[in-house]
Amino acid sequence: MQAHLIALDWGTTSLRAYKLGRSGQVLDQRALASGIMQLPTTPRTIAGRPCGNGFELAFDDACGDWLAAEPHVPVIACGMVGSAQGWREAAYCPTPARVADLGASLQTVETLRGTVLHIVPGVIQHSRLPNVMRGEETQVLGLLCDLPADTRQDSLLIGLPGSHSKWVSLEEGCIQRFDTFMTGEVYAALCAHTILGRTQQPSAGFDEAAFIRGVQVALSPDGTLGLLSNLFSARTLGLTGQLAGTEQADYLSGLMIGHELHALAQACRERRGEVGLPQVVLIGSVALCQRYQIALRLCGFAQVGLAEQATERGLWSLAVAAGLLAPLPEEV
Repeated sequence: MQAHLIALDWGTTSLRAYKLGRSGQVLDQRALASGIMQLPTTPRTIAGRPCGNGFELAFDDACGDWLAAEPHVPVIACGMVGSAQGWREAAYCPTPARVADLGASLQTVETLRGTVLHIVPGVIQHSRLPNVMRGEETQVLGLLCDLPADTRQDSLLIGLPGSHSKWVSLEEGCIQRFDTFMTGEVYAALCAHTILGRTQQPSAGFDEAAFIRGVQVALSPDGTLGLLSNLFSARTLGLTGQLAGTEQADYLSGLMIGHELHALAQACRERRGEVGLPQVVLIGSVALCQRYQIALRLCGFAQVGLAEQATERGLWSLAVAAGLLAPLPEEV
């Protein structure tokens, strides 16, 4: 089948490429460990010219053969490829941000193959403590495309768990505001580089009971002392024989996610008043979203759903908004 768009999700550690057909369906896809911080370094010839540029090399690995077969297919990318450390910086669009705003602000790079790569800008929230995202905005826009028309977006909170978890509030098709928690990155650092990781032992699988115990501590009176105090319990409970080495990593995960979501719930109540906590839709890996689903319910979020990765759909919508593609019949 003929390709109509090549869509790239190009982050810090990985590069995912999608070849999309006439209706936006995925015809082919690839995943490479060629994020912007670990680009290829071995020079080679591309399009008859010597090349040592890591971005060009990774781009060619991801979709060079697709473009060789269909050289006029438009190409669009989101993620850290548009950061200051990326191939070409795409300036942030301020909130409130909608598809049309982002689609009108694409940055471009002409590749050695003569193909123009269109890079999606991130989103910035100007507030007392500024907030930014790159890549997540595209997933949010992809989810918006699939929401039923009667969905009340102002009653919806979109969660994107990860190294830097994002919690996005919508209003009239716009990314209105969002909050970031560095839970995933800090968790990894604590396990790898602090005393807490010294007594952890590998587990055969996810220990749900240990995870729930961590969440409950975060929500208990002990949690009022804050995460920095509670973290030490991952060590002391082990030292006193109350937490096995195989349970400690999942306990720590629950403790940190519990504190994240307890703070999020408090912020939602303050912003929404008597309306109560919003419906939540999670986008991300199934394993990580499973943890967040458990913790969200313990924190009082009654309606929690899970959406599939929406990056391809979001990139398609942005390509339409930028005039790179004709819209699908239902988008006209």
